[in-house]
Amino acid sequence: MADARCSCGAVTLSLPEEPSKIVVACHCLDCQRRTGAPFGVGAYYPEEVVTISGTSKKFTHAAASGGEMHNYFCPECGTTVYWKVTNLPALIGVAVGTMANPKYPAPVISVFEQSKHYWVQIDGAIEHFWENYVAKDST
Repeated sequence: MADARCSCGAVTLSLPEEPSKIVVACHCLDCQRRTGAPFGVGAYYPEEVVTISGTSKKFTHAAASGGEMHNYFCPECGTTVYWKVTNLPALIGVAVGTMANPKYPAPVISVFEQSKHYWVQIDGAIEHFWENYVAKDST
């Protein structure tokens, strides 16, 4: 198992060894404020494969994509380790930085580029969206 944790180690997540195939760079203003950086990067895992240890505090707000965003952070050190979005009820978003793995895969999706800092470049085999992610038509 891989793991993610807050700065002080009080909140930890056990994750599958295999990295998520859904890694998203989000440039929305909420992620900018949540991270204190120009964008956030999250890896999305099915909820049933993630084990959460420790007590986190929850902050809920309206999500830019609609619905609600529930951010879970450590009450001791303040690190946001994971989140849940009501529009994605079966998934948990995990802050990639909390895994402290510089070899973790790059984002495959970049969303809310309408508020992306002009100097940020995210290249490679990635889908870009001005607003929220829209799944490709499978027909």
